Amino acid sequence: MFDDLKNKQVLVTGASSGFGQHFARLFARHGAEVTLAARRLESLEAERDALRSSGAVADAVKLDVSQSSSINALFAQRTRPFDIVVNNAGVSGAKRSLDMQESDWDGTLDVNLKGPFLVAQAAARALQQAGRGGSIVNIASIIALRVAHELSAYAASKAGLVHLTRALSLEWARYGIRVNAICPGYFETEMNSAFFKTAPGEALIKRIPQRRLGQPGELDGALLLLASDAGAYITGSTIVVDGGHTNSSL
Repeated sequence: MFDDLKNKQVLVTGASSGFGQHFARLFARHGAEVTLAARRLESLEAERDALRSSGAVADAVKLDVSQSSSINALFAQRTRPFDIVVNNAGVSGAKRSLDMQESDWDGTLDVNLKGPFLVAQAAARALQQAGRGGSIVNIASIIALRVAHELSAYAASKAGLVHLTRALSLEWARYGIRVNAICPGYFETEMNSAFFKTAPGEALIKRIPQRRLGQPGELDGALLLLASDAGAYITGSTIVVDGGHTNSSL
């Protein structure tokens, strides 16, 4: 069904672990040529080598999405534009608002909102200059739609990312560049598995209508739809993948 992804140039930010690593492997399995990007190059290189050993075409680049100089350096060395960009890099910025410093706020917004804009802008410019369309998928969060304690900066950044998705989709539709977002709910990862075994974590799971955490593979359908020709007429949309969490009773 997704044969059109073969040989497509794909950039995945925040690809050193978690969702980003999973997304890179997903595109590689569908024959895309994947560039894994993150601040920790050593972690990327191990994953790149593993993908290459499986027969995939993969590259690893050091990228700090909060720095325009880092983004510009990546795109300056490209001979082909990225057909698909997954803006996955992000930080939680968890802290009580009364304790938050200006640098905490700036750090979260720089990575979660400014970064996706700068990466999307660079990708769209390259696509426009090449006269090609493409797909940009921003990984937001259900915290963009409903809030949680001690996540004010994160909530603001992800809500901004959803609205930025709509704004960019409106501007770039004429160029054949689609911009969409995915809002994951609570998913089990290496980073949070310990928390969800605690009493507060188990209580949170009980508030999810499906009474369980999501697994990374359950994001595949939404991502493949938005990245491939199967979603050719979808732009400016946000797909929520959360086991019904945002519909749960107040």
